[in-house]
Amino acid sequence: MRTYEKVRGVFEKVPGSNIWWIRYNDTDGRVRREKAGLRQSAINLYRKRKTEVLQGKKLPENFRKPAVTFADLAADALTWSKENKRDWSHDESRISKLLPEFGYRKAEDIAPREIEAWIAANTSTPATANRYRAVISLAYRQGIRNDRIKINPARAVSMKTENNGRIRYLLPDEETRLRAAILEKCPEHLPAFVFALNTGLRAGEQFNIKWTDVDLNRKQLVVPLSKHGAARHVSLNRHSLAVIRLARMKSLGSPYVFENWRGQKLSQEHRWFNEVLTAAKVEKFRWHDLRHTFCSRLTMAGVGLRTVQKLAGHKTIQMTSRYAHLSQDVELEALDLLSKYQKSMKSKTDTRTDTAKKSRKRAA
Repeated sequence: MRTYEKVRGVFEKVPGSNIWWIRYNDTDGRVRREKAGLRQSAINLYRKRKTEVLQGKKLPENFRKPAVTFADLAADALTWSKENKRDWSHDESRISKLLPEFGYRKAEDIAPREIEAWIAANTSTPATANRYRAVISLAYRQGIRNDRIKINPARAVSMKTENNGRIRYLLPDEETRLRAAILEKCPEHLPAFVFALNTGLRAGEQFNIKWTDVDLNRKQLVVPLSKHGAARHVSLNRHSLAVIRLARMKSLGSPYVFENWRGQKLSQEHRWFNEVLTAAKVEKFRWHDLRHTFCSRLTMAGVGLRTVQKLAGHKTIQMTSRYAHLSQDVELEALDLLSKYQKSMKSKTDTRTDTAKKSRKRAA
């Protein structure tokens, strides 16, 4: 058997096979073994690998970073969401639905067409599709900020056109049936229902009201942090005041106005509401539509849009303008006033004309 001079890191795994291997420690200190073939090839490969290891320690940016999965990005995005968004639970819910499909995948290998296909198959409205696109894009943006990836495929996914003009409000007969169903199935929830109808508060605002936010003397409450990030004052009518007083009488000591039978903050989950909607045969209606009902009824009662904007807490008048078409009766009354005014002006003009004619006749 031929003998060879020993070379560091080069060895014949099976003596006499003439198949040589190399052994070295990588940049992380882990032992690596590679099959090289002939002895000289093994020596050359060993030198190459040692050079790469040396460069890797001095210039680590020249070497490929460990693969980052979508699950890694999603975890970072959720951490950011919890720290910066009041509604972070929505992001958590959407991410949980995305992980079975994309979680194990390398983030940079996911193509825009795959994101589009998943969204199309798992969402039913443009608004929902856009929310999923947004949370995916958030995950990639955080990855780029953290220098974990270089690309954001979600940017190439087109936003869907949303119909923000949807207005579904409660008709009088629907309200009658709905109240009856609530009284029959879950009367303890009627105060929350009445309060929503008479204040137009968003669910997140209503169910986070604390007793320290309520001023019964001024018939007012404060929403410390509204959807737009600022506090706003909400006036209370006699119906909403009655709900507050009833809640005070029945309070079990919770700091929150709306509490459950355990004395804990009432959940925003409206499973009970969906059940009474079915019982009352009220279709295509959501809890948020109670807010639409509040704004719609104000407009139909002749309240000006600027006042409706203030009462609803809309940031812009454009949001309130969605209800403008409901003020048709008020608009018709205004047009009638215009007709009466024009008729009055014509009458005055005719009178002046007749007087002028008579004056000219007398002068002649």
